[in-house]
Amino acid sequence: QVELVQAGGGWAQAGGARRLSCAASGSIFRINDMGWYRQAPGMQRELVATIRADGRTNYSGSAKGRFTGSRENNKNMVYLQMTSLEPEDTAVYLCNAFIRTSGGVWRTYWGQGTQVTVSS
Repeated sequence: QVELVQAGGGWAQAGGARRLSCAASGSIFRINDMGWYRQAPGMQRELVATIRADGRTNYSGSAKGRFTGSRENNKNMVYLQMTSLEPEDTAVYLCNAFIRTSGGVWRTYWGQGTQVTVSS
């Protein structure tokens, strides 16, 4: 059994910052890519950031320059530092991770989601 548990999020004013974290636990043998997605009401889920096992990152156009993804491999943690927040960043943010379990199965796991609301 593998679980991703998120923390952080909440409310921020435009121009402010928030930090999200996500902890993976359970029967984990190895974690490959970890990432952050978001979904606004009535919109499709979109990729925000990908953080590879070696620390390399990729960002969506809207996140580039404002958001920073990072991870601590020894803790199975991934983070998303968000700055210069805009009302358009309001969404439910979800972490995910591509994990090989102790049983040898690779699959993608998702966090429970956390609301980030940015007011103007």
